[in-house]
Amino acid sequence: MAENNAGNAKKNANAALELFIALSRASQWVNAHADRDIRSYGLNRTEFGVLELLFHKGPQPLQQIGGKVLMSSGNITYVVDKLEKKGLVKRRASTEDRRLIYAEATEQGEQFIQSIFPKHTKVIEQTVSGLTEEEQRQASILLKKLGISAQQSFQ
Repeated sequence: MAENNAGNAKKNANAALELFIALSRASQWVNAHADRDIRSYGLNRTEFGVLELLFHKGPQPLQQIGGKVLMSSGNITYVVDKLEKKGLVKRRASTEDRRLIYAEATEQGEQFIQSIFPKHTKVIEQTVSGLTEEEQRQASILLKKLGISAQQSFQ
């Protein structure tokens, strides 16, 4: 009985490690494709993420952008500065609360992201085409479930 439990524990550990390795490698290669495409537009991943957020969700308080694009608030200031210098984003003070600063895409920024986003979407579609559409849906559901569970158990 004890040998059986040890064998099951080893199988579970192997399955978990195999999943971790497969997930890490898949993420690495999918990101490599995405990053190469993003760099071809003169941006890095975080600049693209902020610009894409502003394009799809509209003006956002600087303090909230980090949580939406998964980066620290200190980096947001730097990224927004870089995007401002490129003429793609501007800052605007809130009319209700002067402590609150919004970032928003400029007209040039909106035109830029509007022109490159469909191409970027195609790159992502090609990158994940190793799975059928149904497999992509299933993987998405399972990975969301895994992410939620990992987040909830993190202490």
